[in-house]
Amino acid sequence: MAEPTADEPKPRTRRPPRRKQNEQLVRRYFDAIARRDVEGMIACCAPEVVEDQVAMHVLRGRDELRAAFAGLFAAAPDLETTVSRVVADERQAVVEWRMGGTFSGSPYEGFEPTGKRVELRGLDLFEIEEGLIQSTTAYFDGMAFARGVGLLPAADSGAERAIKGAFNAVTRLRRAVNERVGS
Repeated sequence: MAEPTADEPKPRTRRPPRRKQNEQLVRRYFDAIARRDVEGMIACCAPEVVEDQVAMHVLRGRDELRAAFAGLFAAAPDLETTVSRVVADERQAVVEWRMGGTFSGSPYEGFEPTGKRVELRGLDLFEIEEGLIQSTTAYFDGMAFARGVGLLPAADSGAERAIKGAFNAVTRLRRAVNERVGS
């Protein structure tokens, strides 16, 4: 292929469609999470980014996001993150993900490290404008987190059955008291 002469226009390079750009943006964001690179994550976000971690709290702005993920990475130094699926359009992207790590580092969300392995799966819904993440709603299995760190007993264990039994007994007692008071 001959190089264009000074008289000929240079061939135009095409920008990928916005859908593809948005997919690339959220993949960069999750690649940074996988590397435990907080600043790489922040570079993908608008200054006023809002992340609603449905199972926990809402983070507002880059500083809160930076602190939350620095805390997560310090709490689980071996944290591994994988992306299962990405779907994007012109304004949004959805990422299905998995995380796993050992809660062996710093305290996290007020809990002392237990040395236990935590496995989570979740889904993030991103709103994207001007090439930056504006907001994220992150859905993940809070019960799996609580079980993983040891806050709740293992599923189907004797301890779980005992907790359910005690809860149901209290519920029945409250119902009986309310019925008696109401009559």
